[in-house]
Amino acid sequence: MKIAVITAGAFGSALSKVLCDNGHQVTLWGRNPEYMAEVALRRENHWHLPGHRLPDQLVISSDFAASVDACDLVLVTTPAQYLRGSLEELRRLGVKSPVVNVAKGIERSSLKRMAEVAAEVLGAEHPYAILAGPSHAEEVILGMPSALVAAAADEALARLVQNTFMSPRFRVYTSTDVTGVELGGALKNIYAICAGVLDGLGLGDNTKAALMTRAVVEMGRLGEALGGRRETFSGLSGLGDLITTCTSQHSRNRRVGELLGKGATWDEIKADMGHNVAEGVPTAAAAAALAQRLGVNAPIIEACNQVLHHGARPRDAILGLMTRDAKSE
Repeated sequence: MKIAVITAGAFGSALSKVLCDNGHQVTLWGRNPEYMAEVALRRENHWHLPGHRLPDQLVISSDFAASVDACDLVLVTTPAQYLRGSLEELRRLGVKSPVVNVAKGIERSSLKRMAEVAAEVLGAEHPYAILAGPSHAEEVILGMPSALVAAAADEALARLVQNTFMSPRFRVYTSTDVTGVELGGALKNIYAICAGVLDGLGLGDNTKAALMTRAVVEMGRLGEALGGRRETFSGLSGLGDLITTCTSQHSRNRRVGELLGKGATWDEIKADMGHNVAEGVPTAAAAAALAQRLGVNAPIIEACNQVLHHGARPRDAILGLMTRDAKSE
């Protein structure tokens, strides 16, 4: 297949290698012409995945129209808050190919999931799938065994994505629960920030285990209210991704929380992140607003939102969670 990967972040680069290894004709697009020329010359995305060589057959481009021309599939790895712009460019060019999205978030301005943004921009009839699950780019590009889930309303499209990406080192399951898979991937970033805060404060395994366990319950509750299937949140895009992002040194969201827990300022956190994006920061505000709109009890999300966007102190937020009214499990 001829596949365009939009854009050249860490995950886009890692998935480009997976697709090249599977024998596809792949073009990796990035917005900055000077940088993409440097990537093509060095065969390395040194901003996002330093030290990892990109396949020789991978086409590196900064020409959007040429990258998506006559492609069979478009893999969109744009961060969630910028997905709309990438999709609008696809619409302007009249691209009809299926879109596979890997962005994990909720659009803050509209409170829409990525599938809802895609339907609004491209039309509800445009083929759309989500690929999600525990899969840090730093490990995917090394060929470490990973398992993900491809979800699409059309089961045939989910199977197409499965067959496109599947390899002995990259296992893909299918689902038709687009809502659940998207929300699992989006909400786990919020809890990863919380896990990082616990690390930054020097709290232990008991505290993190409590956070992660109650996070599964909370994301299931909110996800079900938004139309997802509760069992999806015990799968790869829910529990699986939650484990990875809450515990890994590769997790950008966990890193943001760790720095917050240590008392870093936002300027210091932004400098530490460099060219990387922590999707959980804007998603926390969007998810808290959705929970409030739906009347869903989501105390961890709200506590994270208060710390990130309303100046609450992490220790006060934890105390507030621990001293709520007693409940049954």
